[in-house]
Amino acid sequence: MNKITRILAVVVTCLAIGYFSGIVTRSAITTWYPTLIKPSFNPPNWIFAPVWSMLYVMMGVAAGLVWDRIETEKEVVKKALVFFAIQLALNALWSYLFFGLHNPMLAGLEIIVLWLMIFETYVQFAKINKIAGYLFLPYLAWVSFAAVLNGSIWWLNR
Repeated sequence: MNKITRILAVVVTCLAIGYFSGIVTRSAITTWYPTLIKPSFNPPNWIFAPVWSMLYVMMGVAAGLVWDRIETEKEVVKKALVFFAIQLALNALWSYLFFGLHNPMLAGLEIIVLWLMIFETYVQFAKINKIAGYLFLPYLAWVSFAAVLNGSIWWLNR
């Protein structure tokens, strides 16, 4: 498989996971979520889909760039891609916990683990390909913001 094919495969995978996570989110956005008290810095609902789409594409490109080094750095690439898979699964789980189960507290605890996995994925990716590492920084920043937002929503609605 060449670099472009690897990148496209991971981008499509990330976008598919985002789409399926969005199924849980979509119904709650119109029913449960509007009933919550939100902090003043809560962004408008329309911003989330384009931001997450961009982040999933960037994640996929980053993972594809790392995967492309599998022949020359097999063990470190495998390790990095395991962290990537874990953080991607945790990313999907957060949507289920917050929007599916309507449980901001559990989602808040989970987002801390998610953030740690994203950070470790960033560290591992940056060792293999600097651009792949840089592509993870907006994701890390957005999840940092999301963690503060999640915690604020939990606090205001406890």
